[in-house]
Amino acid sequence: MAKRVRIEPIAQEADIETNGALLSILMEEDLNILKECGGRGMCATCHVYIQEGMDSLSPMARREQRTLEVITTCKPNSRLACQARVMAEGVIVELPIGMYVQSIQDIEALIGRRCERPLLHPITGQTLVEVGQLISRSVIKQLQNTDFRVGEHLAKSKKV
Repeated sequence: MAKRVRIEPIAQEADIETNGALLSILMEEDLNILKECGGRGMCATCHVYIQEGMDSLSPMARREQRTLEVITTCKPNSRLACQARVMAEGVIVELPIGMYVQSIQDIEALIGRRCERPLLHPITGQTLVEVGQLISRSVIKQLQNTDFRVGEHLAKSKKV
């Protein structure tokens, strides 16, 4: 039986089958969710906040907890959309505001423009450029040693 989920701040509602992953409705709504690790809970690119209905989701597994510990924007109501399964009604999901940087080329194409959405670090989720700030080459310098294969990076860091 389908459950209704509300997505904020875009004020959309979507139906999902019981025990379906939140990620599936976010993908259906054509939202900019990366799912870099393929939905295995090893990256944080599908990180969302649960405004209401945390108890209507499946319990958090240890892998999800470890992944959330890596990101700087994690809050008590954080979940990975690929791991959170909808079990009951009443879930309101809040998408983090911003855009994860996927490559140096993403930044190069934006140099000289004002930032329209916060640019987020691909590993930590930390804001690199705030809304309204000029995007400059200094962002590239901050990311020049970053391995953009997020899932692989996080898998390696968890083995240490």
